[in-house]
Amino acid sequence: MIASVVIVGAVLVTALCWKAFQLSKAPHDHALRAVTLCLACATVAFPFGIPVTARAFDAVTLPSAAKLVQNVLLLSTVYCLMCFYLYSATDSDRGRRRARWELIPLSVTIVVITLLAVLTPNHATGHVYASADMRVTHVALFYLVAGLYLSYALASAFAWTLRYARASVRPLATGLWLAAGAMAGMVLSSAARAAFILVRWLGGDVPRPLSRSVALLLALSIPVFVIGVTYPGIATRLAAFRVWWQHRRNYHRLRPLWLLLHKAYPQDALGRVPTNPWRDALRVRSVHRSHYRRVIECRDGLVRISPYLARLGLADAAPHSVPPEELAEKLRLALRVYDPDDQSAQKAIPVAMPDGDGLDADVRQLVALSDALRAT
Repeated sequence: MIASVVIVGAVLVTALCWKAFQLSKAPHDHALRAVTLCLACATVAFPFGIPVTARAFDAVTLPSAAKLVQNVLLLSTVYCLMCFYLYSATDSDRGRRRARWELIPLSVTIVVITLLAVLTPNHATGHVYASADMRVTHVALFYLVAGLYLSYALASAFAWTLRYARASVRPLATGLWLAAGAMAGMVLSSAARAAFILVRWLGGDVPRPLSRSVALLLALSIPVFVIGVTYPGIATRLAAFRVWWQHRRNYHRLRPLWLLLHKAYPQDALGRVPTNPWRDALRVRSVHRSHYRRVIECRDGLVRISPYLARLGLADAAPHSVPPEELAEKLRLALRVYDPDDQSAQKAIPVAMPDGDGLDADVRQLVALSDALRAT
């Protein structure tokens, strides 16, 4: 139990810090601001749902104060979630107007549940939904009013999520479909709980298997929603990591080829703006920059040495027909006879040319040549 609480709290705080950092870079992005406020409300509400924290807060304030604060923050969370879609689907002016109008039902709900919490008899305070005495009208109305607004806000967010999921592509679409399914489960469980409140208020009993099924649906919907919201970002980061790892491997695999050519043509080394070496080592972009610099320098060196390769019998060979092992042997011979003072007119020939379009195909040919040099 303690481990799950720590994990959930750490995830909320980490997500909030990340969104706050993004918001500091784009302070006028209303949609990003809504997401940040949504996470802020959820993060602050989280401790009030922990029994130990709730009891300590009630001890220094008023009975059921922690429950009231938690519900107000949860209502604000779903309101901010709804505002995110309002700002994303419309322009800034219309989004602000709609967000102001949506403040009215939120404010009314908060005022009503606050009055109900204050007017609740002392013997009915300190309750939770499962054990609350719903025959007390103030208690039943407290949960009913809060649940109805949650259902309304989640249903609105569900409709927007469904619309975006249909118009999106992977991985964003996958995350949106997961979030939409989770919100559908939340809306269904909230509606069922509202019905259960009415039954319990009238003195009836809700079958235990039915109430447990609804509680399980809600418990499963929350982590699925978190997964759906975070999935696009995680998938994008994983794809970026794969590219980073490939560039890092290519950078090291190109070293034998680069060393030979750099020794012959040190003047072809690409210059760069000096920077802090420690900061540069921690930057993700430094790997990509070093990778592209090495690829360009290797290609420039092959263009320079290609006239000497032509003298070794590669002038009439098809660019794709020379195996990397043979080309590696010819390259070593060409670099041995290379004369930097040779000013005679020389014509470059294509060497280690890719068999497809794009930089990746070119890099594959250079890496194959470099691997052949390493093997020999």
